[in-house]
Amino acid sequence: MSFFSAQVSTVKQQEQKESSYSPVIEEPFDKVLAKDKTLKNEIMKRQMDLLGDRYDLTKKVSSEVTMSNGKTVVRRPTARLKGVTWDQLAMMTPEEIKEKGIFPYLPLPHPNHPVGGMIFPQTEIKELARLQRFDLDFDLPDHFLPEFPPPIYLTTHKELGDVSQGKMVTIDNFTTCSMAS
Repeated sequence: MSFFSAQVSTVKQQEQKESSYSPVIEEPFDKVLAKDKTLKNEIMKRQMDLLGDRYDLTKKVSSEVTMSNGKTVVRRPTARLKGVTWDQLAMMTPEEIKEKGIFPYLPLPHPNHPVGGMIFPQTEIKELARLQRFDLDFDLPDHFLPEFPPPIYLTTHKELGDVSQGKMVTIDNFTTCSMAS
């Protein structure tokens, strides 16, 4: 009987363990919608202030270099350095940069981390309206983004060029965006 008691005791201890998952808070959707819409401007301002502090977001593009479908490419480093120049940074070892904490391209936080989720640029939302969020907007300026829709090149048939023909390939049109060009 002591063996059985030990097993029951272990099972009870496992049942009483706290979960590592956060509790799910069930709120009516209309309340969540209203709250998130109210906070949107504040959250987006905070994110844009962070981006503006870390990066020069002005549109300075190359006239000589373009992407496959003609979109211009940003032509210089955009990070705002703290206390060093680009030449000084180039002379440092990775260890020195890490030690001084001056790596210019730190990870960006999600604009609204507690909620999370994907955020899409307007170019994609125009194609797929279901991607529009009511609580957040995409935070990076369009001139920093790759062209959309992205070109598709087949490595085994380079002679075909962009087989997407500048169209977004979906399950509805993948046969028309073919190698027939």
